[in-house]
Amino acid sequence: MTPAVSIVVVAYQSGRHLETCLAALATQGFTDHEIILLDNASADGAPQAAAAAHPLVRFVEAGENLGFAAGVNRAARLARGRWMALINPDAFADPDWLATLMAATQTWPAVKCFSSRQLMADDPSRLDGLGDVMSGAGFPFRGGYTGRDPGPVAPGEVFSACGGAMLVDRDFFLKLGGFDERLFCYCEDVDFGYRMRLIGEPTIVVPAAVVRHVGSTASGGPRSTFAVFHGTRNRLWVYVKNTPPLLLGLTLPLHLLTTALLFLRHADRHEFKAPWRGLMAGLSGLSVALAARREAQATRTVGSWAIARAMTWNPLDLLLRRVVIKR
Repeated sequence: MTPAVSIVVVAYQSGRHLETCLAALATQGFTDHEIILLDNASADGAPQAAAAAHPLVRFVEAGENLGFAAGVNRAARLARGRWMALINPDAFADPDWLATLMAATQTWPAVKCFSSRQLMADDPSRLDGLGDVMSGAGFPFRGGYTGRDPGPVAPGEVFSACGGAMLVDRDFFLKLGGFDERLFCYCEDVDFGYRMRLIGEPTIVVPAAVVRHVGSTASGGPRSTFAVFHGTRNRLWVYVKNTPPLLLGLTLPLHLLTTALLFLRHADRHEFKAPWRGLMAGLSGLSVALAARREAQATRTVGSWAIARAMTWNPLDLLLRRVVIKR
C-alpha cells in the first residue's frame, strides 16, 4: 500500500547519531509512512549497521558522495509517499513530530511546504532554528539559532524551511526541480524556498513539530573549513540566482557591505582562509549562478514587492539571528 509520507534520511559519516535518529522515527505516532535511508558512501559503517537494526527501512547505497542536495533528489525519485519528510541523521524527532506536520497539511491544504522547530540536542532550552529567514541584504539565516527557545509560538509564514526537518509535497518538490545539485550541500534548502517564493508559494513553520538537532556532524561543525567554504560560495550563488532584477539592483550595495563586515568578523576569529576560498569559488563560478538565474527567473510569476515582503529589512534580525515569523 502506498504510504502517505516518505521520510528521507541522507547519511554521511553520521556515526552513532544515525541509530538515535532512526530509533526516534520508529516511535512516531503517525505510522502511515516509509523510511528511506540513503547513504552517501560513508566509511564508518553506521548506515549498514542501522539498516540491519531496522529491517523495515529502505536502505539505498549511493556508491559515492552525492552531497545532500543530490542525495535527497535521488531518494525523492524512489519515494512513494505524496508527502516527503526530510530529517537529518543527527536530528531526533519527538514522537508526535510527523503527526503534527501532517495535521498542518489539513489546516493549510493549499500549502506545499512546512518547517519544524529545531532545538539544540545538547541544550533543548536553546533553538537550532525556527524557520529560515532571508535578510534584505540577501543573507539567509536560521531564525533564533543558538538563542533561547521562546516556548509556545503560533504557526506562521517563514521565508523557507530548513532541510534538516521539513515536510514537502513530493510531486511539487520534483516538478520544481528538487534541490539544486550544483550547490552540493548548504543553502540548498534556502534556494528551494526562494524558488517557491518566485512562484508565489509560501512556507509555514509549525512550532509544535519538534526535533533535537546536533548539527553539522558530517562536516566537522558549523565553523569547519568545509561548512564555511560551501556556505560562503552557495550564499553568493543563491543571491545571484534568485533575487529579482529590481531587488538585485537595490540590494547589491547592502549585500557587498554585509559581506565585507562578515569577512572582518572571520578575520577577527582567525578563520579567513575558508571564507576567502568560498568567495573566490563563488566569483569564479558566477557563470554557474548566472545560468541558474536564467532558469529561476524564467519561472517567476510574482513581483519584487512580494519577495521583499517575505524578507526582513531590520538589520538587527540578521545581527541577532532573530526568529521572523509573518502572521
